[in-house]
Amino acid sequence: MKLLFVSATLEEIKPLMETFDFGEGENTRNGHDITILVTGVGMVSTAYSLGNILALRSFDMAINAGIAGSFQRYLEIGKVVKVIEDCFSELGAEDDSAFLSIDQMGFGRSCETSIACETLETLTPHLQTVSAITVNKVHGNDESIQSTVERINPGIESMEGAAFFYACRFNELPCLQIRAISNYIERRNRESWNIPLAVASLNYELIALLNKIV
Repeated sequence: MKLLFVSATLEEIKPLMETFDFGEGENTRNGHDITILVTGVGMVSTAYSLGNILALRSFDMAINAGIAGSFQRYLEIGKVVKVIEDCFSELGAEDDSAFLSIDQMGFGRSCETSIACETLETLTPHLQTVSAITVNKVHGNDESIQSTVERINPGIESMEGAAFFYACRFNELPCLQIRAISNYIERRNRESWNIPLAVASLNYELIALLNKIV
């Protein structure tokens, strides 16, 4: 099996790498190929990095792992969720106070979905499913938060997820996106964040998942 792990930063998946003594790039475990790809933050970096590696190599499945902010208070800090739909929420045009998505403009589609993989679905039924948005500018303003909730009502936001799904769709690559909640979407307040807990929770799931796969 050839498995690709994708993360924006090294810190988000460092515990996984340390547990299995993996480095960035190609690794092996029990005769299986495990590749770690650290893309850098943002949808552009993610699309570029995935475009490069998927043009050169083929994989059986890909897993995007990272932390995220939550719009929904019922998702507690540290909870790990599975994203089933992720939208480029800023991709479109302003029409005075209204927003037109590229779907409405006739230029494509703004939402991407995971590509089902029986192995990954069978091993992750315990993870709560959510919808997500991918942004260039994370929300930290009450008015923009309210506007986004009214327009899309997403569960969480990241800066990479939809780009990951987009690349997987065009390469027909079965994929999974899992994220741990590090903070709530509100006026920026780093004191209320808990990135260490989110990273620990995320990697607990990743380690358990990899042990089951290979």
